[in-house]
Amino acid sequence: MASTTPTQIDTAPPVPQSARSTGRAGDKIFAGLSKGSGILLLVIMASIAVFLTYRASIALADNEGNFLTTFDWNASAKPPVFGIAVLLFGTVVSSIIAMAIAVPIAVGIALFISHYAPRKLAAPLAYVVDLLAAVPSIIYGIWGALFLVPYLGGLNMWLDEYMGWTYVFDKTQVGVARSLFTVGILLAIMILPIVTSVSREVFLQVPRMNEEAALALGATRWEVIRMSVLPFGRSGVISASMLGLGRALGETMAVATVLSPSFLISGHILDPGGGTFAQNIAAKFDEANEFGRDALIASGLVLFLLTLLVNGAARLIIARRKDFSGANA
Repeated sequence: MASTTPTQIDTAPPVPQSARSTGRAGDKIFAGLSKGSGILLLVIMASIAVFLTYRASIALADNEGNFLTTFDWNASAKPPVFGIAVLLFGTVVSSIIAMAIAVPIAVGIALFISHYAPRKLAAPLAYVVDLLAAVPSIIYGIWGALFLVPYLGGLNMWLDEYMGWTYVFDKTQVGVARSLFTVGILLAIMILPIVTSVSREVFLQVPRMNEEAALALGATRWEVIRMSVLPFGRSGVISASMLGLGRALGETMAVATVLSPSFLISGHILDPGGGTFAQNIAAKFDEANEFGRDALIASGLVLFLLTLLVNGAARLIIARRKDFSGANA
């Protein structure tokens, strides 16, 4: 008679009810913390908006000038007359110059680090770029005032001689290079590490299979980047650019150290003068009375709204192009 052995059935030990309930409790706690953090952020943003609007309304009620079109800033005068026309122009122009210089260079550096440089060179180069992002703005401002301003005179003369016919680069005033063009170059140097770091990380996330497929079809290195890397990283580059633009719009000490402020609007970006929101607030806040501070807060409200509009526009661009950006890959 053949012997039989009992069939052994491997069964996993049942999960205790306490463990399952603990896991669900942990999920609920995490979900609650996440939701609470989002709500807290919205509350903080709303509080800032309410505070700025309240203090700005006090100043705007007694302003004798048009807040949007007046060139002067005499908030301490009797009656007060102040406007943001020059500040808005200077902020936008200097930021455009910075973005036009920094973004192409940053994308090029990010592509070099992620797809061209040897690993022994890419790692220290990426570290140096990340380190530049941590340099305080006042250090950039001191460097700009002591090095950039004196040595940009030759470049200004060259641009005036060969590009002066464009009106923008026509230098009509004699003076040192404390202009919106200099501010734009300094801001470009400051935002370059931010845009480069974020763009590099996005390019490194490109699926390796996409690149290998393009290479297998006979594509060159540049064709792989143009057809696979750049479309995938487009939304990331836009986000990185918006981060850099946010810093350029709100930069204070570096701009105040380099720029010679004046309340005149000129299309000649090489001429000394101009102003930005942040620079004007930093320069006039200490000497302003209570009403003058409210006026400065009113200009800060405009900068706050401008930043929100820029970020909102970036979100719309990313949303419209997400199907082609690789975000769903």
